[in-house]
Amino acid sequence: MKILAFAGSNSEVSINKKLVTFVTSFFKDDDVEILDLNDFELPIYKNEREIKDGIPQPALDFAKKIDDSDLILLSTPEHNGNFPAVFKNLMDWISRIKGRKIFNGKPMLLMATSGGARGGASVLEIAEKRFPFDGAEILQTFSLPKFHENFEVEKGILDDEKLKELKEKIDKIKSELA
Repeated sequence: MKILAFAGSNSEVSINKKLVTFVTSFFKDDDVEILDLNDFELPIYKNEREIKDGIPQPALDFAKKIDDSDLILLSTPEHNGNFPAVFKNLMDWISRIKGRKIFNGKPMLLMATSGGARGGASVLEIAEKRFPFDGAEILQTFSLPKFHENFEVEKGILDDEKLKELKEKIDKIKSELA
């Protein structure tokens, strides 16, 4: 299985990238590619820009990565209760590619984490409602609250209950896609 993993963040120290990278460790037998949104920098979407210059190559490249995958692992931060501007802008550009939806029917494990007790609950709720319209087949969702208390890069998720929950969700996804 070809897995595309990324955080909806351009932060150099993204906790969501740390989470999604950890989650890829449960897919050792699969072909996993971890993307960094910094490698797909785009101008802010503007209709006049699209008319004048077309869709920028980084948006086309990212869309191809989605198309070539069998499963998407996405962890998105919550900025003021919504997606970060960099991720929303990427989605805006990809949505302008003729004849496609952003996620083009791909199955997804949708995640979020934050330093707070809600673990990105607001952005997860928005994504759960929005992404199916954008072509995502959300198989499972996962939220890790209090990231700095519940995660270490060397060890992963420290909270036993949250780790068990994640493993169960990954097992369900693997059995569904087998």
